Amino acid sequence: MIINSDERQWTWMDEGLDSFVQSIATKEYDADFPVGRGAPEQIIPYMSGEQGLLRPIMTNSEQILQFGNNAYAKPATALSILRETVMGPELFDYAFKKYAERWAFKSPSPADFFRTMEDASAIDLDWFWRGWFYTTDYVDIGVEEVKHYRMQIEERGLEKRRISGGDENLNTEQKRFTEEVNTFVFKNTEAKEYREFANKFNEIEMKEGFSDQNFYEVKLANKGGLVMPVIIEWSYADGSTEREKLPAEIWRKNEKEVTKVFVKTKEVVGIVIDPNKETADVDTGNNQYPNVDQESRFDKFKSSNN
Repeated sequence: MIINSDERQWTWMDEGLDSFVQSIATKEYDADFPVGRGAPEQIIPYMSGEQGLLRPIMTNSEQILQFGNNAYAKPATALSILRETVMGPELFDYAFKKYAERWAFKSPSPADFFRTMEDASAIDLDWFWRGWFYTTDYVDIGVEEVKHYRMQIEERGLEKRRISGGDENLNTEQKRFTEEVNTFVFKNTEAKEYREFANKFNEIEMKEGFSDQNFYEVKLANKGGLVMPVIIEWSYADGSTEREKLPAEIWRKNEKEVTKVFVKTKEVVGIVIDPNKETADVDTGNNQYPNVDQESRFDKFKSSNN
């Protein structure tokens, strides 16, 4: 009650922040205790609902529809994701405490909160505030396409090593994942155009250094409109897994789709986006590659009654 938020004008600045702090305190008190508001999965039914029945968080309280979800649950979830997935707990907590210190016994506006969080953390969060607080967009990031490449090396016009789509070392599951292994040629660099680069690197050695690597070109689609970091879990042929996080800035040039090449030493057999469901992605059906048929609610109901 030390910070005077105008609940009549911006209900979320009071109730949303309270719900967020309560969720953090609840998890600190008992990690197994169910959190009422703030968990990403719990906001999915609301954010994936009829768009005509939704209002941005930054709507005057007298014009809000679905008051509990809009002013309590969604801002609490947004701040939870900002803390756990975007900024990290340590940096978020530092900035949040700075906000409490700077605006103690004062009446801040939403812009004061947004500005303080950015100023104290030295992170540009405009994309986050705009998406979560000023729109009704939702998170739906899916894997559109995956292509597998290996390098073809040629030296003095003669083929030195070639890995083709018919490589007998690929097992059935790997072939199903990539369908085929494409080849590409690393063309020679003209010294007159990139003289400094050519003087520093031996292109033949560089080609040979990548000859055993796997290149995966992954096309991602942002179907929900809400920009978020992309968390990828890679599954390899040897049974191991690896988790990788791409920052939200990956969508800077194209917020609808992006294609990125990943270099992997091991053979990849599966990809899962947001494996721990920490971004409130409304459709997990397009989060896997190869696609896996998900059991419908009706099928689950039948299974539970057999």
